[in-house]
Amino acid sequence: MADRIYTKKTTINVPVEQLFAWHARNEAILRLTPPWTPLKLISRKGHGIDKGVQVRFQMSLFKIPMIWEAEHIDYQENVLFKDHQTKGPFGKWVHTHLFHAQGKNYSIMEDRVAFKLPLSFLSLPFYGHAKKQLARVFDYRHRVLKHDLEHRADKVKKQRIMISGASGTIGSILVPFLRTCGHEVIRLVRNQSNLADDELYWDPYKNILDMEKAGPIDGVINLNGVDISRGRWTDKQKRLIIDSRVIPTTFLTEKISEMEKPPSVFISSSAIGLYGDGKDRVLTENEEKGDSFISSVCDQWEAASLKAEAAGIRTVQLRIGVVLTPAGGALARMMLPFSLGLGTRLSHGNQYMSWISMDDALGGILHVLENRAIKGPVNLTAPHPVTNKEFARSLGRVFSRPAFFVIPRWLAMGLWGTMGKETLLTSARVVPEKLVKSGFVFEHNDLAPALKDMLGM
Repeated sequence: MADRIYTKKTTINVPVEQLFAWHARNEAILRLTPPWTPLKLISRKGHGIDKGVQVRFQMSLFKIPMIWEAEHIDYQENVLFKDHQTKGPFGKWVHTHLFHAQGKNYSIMEDRVAFKLPLSFLSLPFYGHAKKQLARVFDYRHRVLKHDLEHRADKVKKQRIMISGASGTIGSILVPFLRTCGHEVIRLVRNQSNLADDELYWDPYKNILDMEKAGPIDGVINLNGVDISRGRWTDKQKRLIIDSRVIPTTFLTEKISEMEKPPSVFISSSAIGLYGDGKDRVLTENEEKGDSFISSVCDQWEAASLKAEAAGIRTVQLRIGVVLTPAGGALARMMLPFSLGLGTRLSHGNQYMSWISMDDALGGILHVLENRAIKGPVNLTAPHPVTNKEFARSLGRVFSRPAFFVIPRWLAMGLWGTMGKETLLTSARVVPEKLVKSGFVFEHNDLAPALKDMLGM
């Protein structure tokens, strides 16, 4: 049975040498992995994309966990590299990455995949679907690759960045993004066994963090905090929500403030929940905090970061909206019901949702990191918030499914109590005034294109 061939080509406005070198960075594959098909790197033998490199990933196919193993079998600098599957879901998989120079400052990236499905002729009915899925994956890869290389990678001075919360929904995608942009990243982790070269053990609840082991640090990004949208808020859960944000932030600011040469910037996460219920008002960074539980949490969270500011460190509080990614958070929980035609709006649906694509969340963090004029609170949201009704309608259209179900307010309150009231029924019409005024250019200004790109639809 002959191999099936899939090919994707894209012109990228950088020299072929830069395009090839970008792929040699160890986390390039993670940066290019679509968020709806997450890969977790288990092990790597060898460096970059050299011939003989062996990699093992944990992945999921149709919600079934499995291992993907691959080996690099050819390497010609600035021309090609090739890898093939040694263990995984395909009957055969050979991926040739081809790099075509087009003059001094232009290149063509070509991905060519020769593959077979397992089970021989029994797989024949599934080849059409397989090619559609490959097109979905490589359309995403080439879009990300082109934008990163033309607008971000190696455009600024390399920095050494320390990140807490690097395993969370944002942090796990931010790390390979920063590395492929040219920065070095040190991850703070809570497990001290088998530490990787880029990991530093800490326990903020026991005052454990050896900054001497960290070496020189240019910037710190703090992304701590348990998920607030799971289950009812008991008194115990409320205490955990507060402590998981305030204690690590306080401890981290104390440690970096004591450094002989402190980092130049401290970026600490917060949330648009600080504003409480804003009704239909447009909320900028100048708005005062609301009077809800989450408003109080965010206020304490941001106050904990101010010790860094007092030490002369440029300090930013990221007031993060609903980050759109199928890898986690609100959108991940909505995907199944909306794809089945069970999309639901909440109550009357007129409450505003301030969203941002994961691409723009990453780009916004990079912009704040590198723009020394930005300090204080920064709304990390897209320019055009939408109502819950509009969001449900748009997501339903992306899946080509209706979204006409309604969860009435009384039911939401009965199921989730205060958590439902403050995270699902509260209106927050937040705009990113500081990002816009500082010149940040959004990839996704409008919701529907953002959903399509994030979901690969």
